[in-house]
Amino acid sequence: MGLLRGLLTLPVSGPMQATVWLARKLHETADAEANNPAEIKRTLAELETALEAGEIDEDTYDAAEEELLRRLANAPQGQPA
Repeated sequence: MGLLRGLLTLPVSGPMQATVWLARKLHETADAEANNPAEIKRTLAELETALEAGEIDEDTYDAAEEELLRRLANAPQGQPA
């Protein structure tokens, strides 16, 4: 009965399963990129450049730096920095 049910619901469940799979892969990719130590360090450097150029104020810099340092501390250690 399971095989017959699978065949009958394939036109509906196939695209739905593909959509769920794609959403999971996008989430995994975005999460990996957001927690990549090299990316976080690059963003920290850009933040410092923006502060030195007067594009952001000290409070904005401090808040963003704190968040980035928190992410860096929680980043997986297996990725190259």
